Amino acid sequence: MRVIVFVKATLESESGIFPEPETSKMMAAMDRFNDELRDAGILVMAEGLKSSASGKRVLFDGSDRTVSDGPFANPSELVAGFWLWDVKDMDDAIAWVKRCPNPMQGPSIIEIRAIADSDGNS
Repeated sequence: MRVIVFVKATLESESGIFPEPETSKMMAAMDRFNDELRDAGILVMAEGLKSSASGKRVLFDGSDRTVSDGPFANPSELVAGFWLWDVKDMDDAIAWVKRCPNPMQGPSIIEIRAIADSDGNS
């Protein structure tokens, strides 16, 4: 089963300002976790995203397209990074997320979503 695992953004991640010692420690812990995922054969892809200030949204309304520039409101609804994993099932994905170091300095959210196959099933 393939899942995409979203690290939700925070006000801090959207600001792009992190204290250096905490950032280095957090990144080292995340690198070790990614190595564990890779060694277990689960990790397909992992990437961090720039803040929404550099992003664009394309709004669709019938045949109309409107582009809006970031930054976007509500950081907790935005994505700061993601993994693509190949796991046994959703319980396996949950178990791995529970092992993950906190990806942010304070409270954070990680969302797991199953990837639909070509028939729309997961």
